[in-house]
Amino acid sequence: MRHSFPRFSAVFRQGCTGAAAAVTLVAAFASAPAFALDTAKIVIGANPGGGWDQAGRALGAAMVSAGVAKSVSYDNRGGAGGTIGLTQFVNTDKGNPNALMVTGAVMVGAIEANKSPVTLKNATPVARLLSDALVITVPASSPIKSMQQLVAQLKANPGSVSWGGGSKGGIDHVLAGLLAKEVGVDPRKINYVPFQGGGEASASILGGHVTAGIAGVSEFLPFIRSGKMRALAVTAKDRVADIPTLREQNINVELYNWRGVYGAPGINAAQRQALTEAVVKATESPSWKSALTKNDWTPFLLTGDEFGKFVDAESARLGAILRELGVAK
Repeated sequence: MRHSFPRFSAVFRQGCTGAAAAVTLVAAFASAPAFALDTAKIVIGANPGGGWDQAGRALGAAMVSAGVAKSVSYDNRGGAGGTIGLTQFVNTDKGNPNALMVTGAVMVGAIEANKSPVTLKNATPVARLLSDALVITVPASSPIKSMQQLVAQLKANPGSVSWGGGSKGGIDHVLAGLLAKEVGVDPRKINYVPFQGGGEASASILGGHVTAGIAGVSEFLPFIRSGKMRALAVTAKDRVADIPTLREQNINVELYNWRGVYGAPGINAAQRQALTEAVVKATESPSWKSALTKNDWTPFLLTGDEFGKFVDAESARLGAILRELGVAK
């Protein structure tokens, strides 16, 4: 990764030679912060198999590919929309300049819904990475063949439609509530079944244990392409993987998930800058660009304090929606 050592150039501009120069140079190296990421650590606040896991591991592979980390370790800590993992990250990795935690709209919503005492303000914003449209699916064996049929059942008996998705208060939960509201159903009556990871949600949907599933397109796309799930709609402005949008089916809802990474609390400004540069360089690599294409992710890069301001705005926006849904107080 790129380093900037202004003190070193000052030594030679001053014309130091011999032993004096050597002593000065050694002192400069001793006082310079060590930013080489021999091993980067990526904490993922969800169980394996979901969108956070995909994003975290894709970023780690890109960091190695881009040469900004020699190796990467992954730590999956699922539960409560990532807030359990966030709490552990804040307490365990304080001051660690090589640690990152994957976050996103799900965690922001879960913090609001669960009134978590530890929030993203306790960590260090590094970079927003990508956005991901959501998809609504049913198992291939379901008698529901279209979004219209799903909406008809929801209107007739809201409780009969069970929605399987990510954690309570997350973006999947928000979508179920917004969709109900849009079609004239009290969002407080939705039957939402939260799961701690995309793998668990997928298994429940494939097994027919819930009526419909909600997740990022990238999470369900393999099952859609294999014919195991039937995609009814995406939440994007335009079709994704040729799946019809909600709006083209006369349901005026458009919603996106996003994912990014935070650094540990207690790192200094130079360490934060180095970590940010490493992540940005990773996003410029062919490895990361390939992951974007493979998963139908849209690049959504924003770094540093501007990313922190974006998260603050998201907290206010999602908190208001969740209070309307009766999920947050």
